[in-house]
Amino acid sequence: MNRELVLDLTLADTPVGPMALYAQGESLIGLTLDGGHGFDHPVVRHLARHLGTFDTRRVDDAAGAATRLARYFAGDVAAVDEQPVRLLGTEFQCQVWTALRDIAAGTTLSYTQLARLLSRPNSIRAVAAANGANPVAVFVPCHRVIAADGTLWGYGGGLPMKQWLLRHEGARFTPLAEQEALPL
Repeated sequence: MNRELVLDLTLADTPVGPMALYAQGESLIGLTLDGGHGFDHPVVRHLARHLGTFDTRRVDDAAGAATRLARYFAGDVAAVDEQPVRLLGTEFQCQVWTALRDIAAGTTLSYTQLARLLSRPNSIRAVAAANGANPVAVFVPCHRVIAADGTLWGYGGGLPMKQWLLRHEGARFTPLAEQEALPL
């Protein structure tokens, strides 16, 4: 346990709701899609499993991530690709998350395609589980993975948020019923 570890924390308001950004040095290491930042939050627990005990200090722009996130929401969807991230997970999870960063804005892959891309065609469920455990959402764009039939499937921020992000990026997919959607 490293009681001297202090992570930078920025709380950001976005068009899809509040987000909490965690950074260590120049790298983003965590993002909560609901703005939660207590030690009981799943992303914060994930960070603690990999880093040990830590404290946080509030900063205006953790590792520049808040600025890049604002640019993303202002229409510069490639801004999130510029963000240095440090992936904390198993070797397999990190392989999946690294592959997610290669999915360009405006495009999607199915879970099956992602598994094949990783040379793990029989590991679709494991790929989906790793995708769902992504602690750096938006910057590691797990929202760009959809079902093979083009429908939306699973997202930590909820399917309406996933749909909003994909629409914002101009991706093609089968939309949710309008009553479930967040306004763009």
